Amino acid sequence: MAQDIKTAARLGPALRALRKQNDWTLADVSSRTGLPISTLSKVENDKLSLSYDKLVRLSEGLQVDIAQLFSPGLNAPEVSDGPRPFGRRSVQRSGEGNFIETKNYTHFYPAAELLQKKLVPIIAELHVRSLEEFGELIKHTGEEYAIVLDGACELHTELYAPLHLERGDSVYFDSAMGHAYVLAPGADHCTILSVCTSPEAQIREKFSPVEQPAAPKVTRASKPAAPKKRARA
Repeated sequence: MAQDIKTAARLGPALRALRKQNDWTLADVSSRTGLPISTLSKVENDKLSLSYDKLVRLSEGLQVDIAQLFSPGLNAPEVSDGPRPFGRRSVQRSGEGNFIETKNYTHFYPAAELLQKKLVPIIAELHVRSLEEFGELIKHTGEEYAIVLDGACELHTELYAPLHLERGDSVYFDSAMGHAYVLAPGADHCTILSVCTSPEAQIREKFSPVEQPAAPKVTRASKPAAPKKRARA
């Protein structure tokens, strides 16, 4: 049986390191991300954790790979339009990994050490039983796929009626649509695997240099030669 060595992700040191590296104040980070200064201060002092949608806002606003929010010393390579890394893999044993605890979820982040991922896998344990208890719907850029690993839940979205999901059921949706996972009525637990498109990949698309098509080459037509004069007989 694998030893349980899950560790709480330390967002505070990572955020502080990014601020110092870029000479940003908390006000600068707040302006870039839309997160209140008080929230950022609590994060830096390990008094508050952030849900995934807030991590996305940090990643997009600071233009960093989301993996850098888990590892203070992890530096991303410069944005490049060259070939992506090939042959990478990350193995996560049962009971290992980093997690973030919020009132609504416990989020486990496999492969958190890999940069430039196109997908962000999240294993979530649900805590709340109602939308009222959950609070404001969350939303983030990209798309999301979720499958229930154990238990049962309800997916609430701003455009559809609540969706009941049991073990083995799955859903794919636009995650810019407000959404929330809560425990289904009568369920005492639920674990889901959620896979989101990476905000870092979208940042790369936005800020990578785009090769412009070459301007068409214009060739001037040569001046027609003057007709030769006929010799007189």
